[in-house]
Amino acid sequence: MNDTHSSSKLNQPEDSQLGKVSAYQTQYDPSLLFPIPRQAKRDELGLLAGASLPFFGVDLWNAYEVSWLNLRGKPQIAIVSVMAPADSVNIIESKSFKLYLNSFNQTKLAGVDALRSLLQTDLSAGFGAPVQVSIKTPEQFHELSMQQMAGVLLDRLDIEVDDYQPNVALLKADHSTPAVEETLVSHLLKSNCLVTGQPDWGSVAIHYIGAPIDQEGLLRYLIGFRNHNEFHEQCVERIFVDIQRQCKPQKLSVYARYTRRGGLDINPWRSNFSTGKMPSNDRLARQ
Repeated sequence: MNDTHSSSKLNQPEDSQLGKVSAYQTQYDPSLLFPIPRQAKRDELGLLAGASLPFFGVDLWNAYEVSWLNLRGKPQIAIVSVMAPADSVNIIESKSFKLYLNSFNQTKLAGVDALRSLLQTDLSAGFGAPVQVSIKTPEQFHELSMQQMAGVLLDRLDIEVDDYQPNVALLKADHSTPAVEETLVSHLLKSNCLVTGQPDWGSVAIHYIGAPIDQEGLLRYLIGFRNHNEFHEQCVERIFVDIQRQCKPQKLSVYARYTRRGGLDINPWRSNFSTGKMPSNDRLARQ
C-alpha cells in the first residue's frame, strides 16, 4: 500500500502545511500530498461510517500552474483537471496539492503521458480511490470555455441579513403546493479555510425536484456560511444534507465552484438524481 494513503488515517487539518512557511520542492516528490479522511466531518453531519451516503458525486480540481521539463530541459506547461469520487476515503489538502505540483517544476519527463501516469498513480493513492486526470496543453487551450450557472438567481432578492453562520431553521419548503423542478443559483457563497480562516469565494447551484423551497430563507442560509470554517467539499456536503433534511426534496443536487487559490480551484458536486448528469467543468467568470 502506498505510504501516502496508509498514513492518511492519522492526518488532521491542523497538521498540514496550511498557514505555515513551506520550502518549495522543485524535484518530484509525491510524499508532499497530505490526505485528510472525509469521515470525521461526515460524522458531524450524522453520516456514519459504514452507512450508505445520501449522495454520490465528484470533486473537480483544476490546476492552472503546472510545469515540468522535457528530456532536453525545456519547460513545458499545461492545465490539469482531476476528478475525484465523493466516496473516496480522503480529500487532499489544497496547499499540499500545490506543493506536490510544484515539485514537477525542475523534473524531466518524457512527455504528457508520463506526467498523466504519475498524477494518476499518486493522486489515486492520496484520495484512496481511482481518480481521472485530463491534461490540456497550450495547443488545446482554445478548447476551454467559460459559462455562467443557469437557474433562478437568488441574489436578486432584497433581503436583510444579520446571521453569518449556517442556520438550518431558515430552510423551508411549501409542501402544500405541487412539486416543482428548478435550479436556484447564488454567487454569494463565502466560507473560510478550516485551518487558516482565509476566505474562500464561490458560486452554488441547487437543482431539485420537490416542494418549492423558500428562496429568501435559502439565500439567508447560504450567506450564513460567511463566517463558517470548513473545506469546500465539506461545505457542499453540509448544504446538501441540510436541504435534504429540512426541505425533503424528492431529488437534489448541489454544485459549487470556488475561485482559485494558488493556481487551484475546487468544485464539489453532490447529487442523488439516479439519472444525474455530472455538471460541466467549464469555469465561471471569477475563476
